[in-house]
Amino acid sequence: MEGIWLEYAWALLILIGLEGLLSADNALVLAIIAKHLPDDQKRKAINYGIIMAFVFRFGALFAISFIANVWQVQAIGAAYLLYLGLKHVIQAKFGKENENIREEEEKEARGMGFWPTVGKIGLADLAFAIDSILAAVALALGLPDSPLPDFGGMDGGKFIVVLLGGIAGLILIKYAATWFVKLLDQRPALETTAYAIVAWVGVKLAVITLAHEDIAVLHHDFPHSTLWTTIFYGVLIAIALLGWFAPAKKTKGEGNSLE
Repeated sequence: MEGIWLEYAWALLILIGLEGLLSADNALVLAIIAKHLPDDQKRKAINYGIIMAFVFRFGALFAISFIANVWQVQAIGAAYLLYLGLKHVIQAKFGKENENIREEEEKEARGMGFWPTVGKIGLADLAFAIDSILAAVALALGLPDSPLPDFGGMDGGKFIVVLLGGIAGLILIKYAATWFVKLLDQRPALETTAYAIVAWVGVKLAVITLAHEDIAVLHHDFPHSTLWTTIFYGVLIAIALLGWFAPAKKTKGEGNSLE
């Protein structure tokens, strides 16, 4: 029995790390979506985003069996993250050749009011909540059954591991979002990197969808295989490093003055 709990403790540590990565992405997206708002509204929008992240992730905990079994839910989450990420990455790419595209995007963002911005944050939170819970469930299902009674449609011990991992991720979102707002002011080039990461997480959800037993385009166990896990986190880290070390773009007038 002691060996089972040690295995559970080790799985929880791994899950906290995984949830930390996903939560960091989630927090960075909150900061980016809200960055066009005035400072007071920006703080409010991020706080609403954090609250929605709490609600959606805890809601997802009690809908584990639904999220894990209904591929349409996974597909919608994947499609939204891919749309959100690729839209900004493509516009940033074309913006290198035509600054008018980037300027139009900025005007569109500034024209988005407080509540539409909060709504956009909510959609991103929901998609990340689905991905977060699926990642946690995939890890927990590999654990042996515990002596605890079933809860939320799964073994009680496994549910507790998923719950604690989710709580750890939510704590990180709370503290990371504000830090990312400041970081984006210092390193604006990270915005495109963040959206590239969002799109890559969307690819991950798409892989899970394609491996669903009702779709079966990919083998059911592929999303949880060592190969795919290595590819996913390898690419994720590579994108983050490229964005971090990429030179910041010069803005108009930047070459004539120093802050």
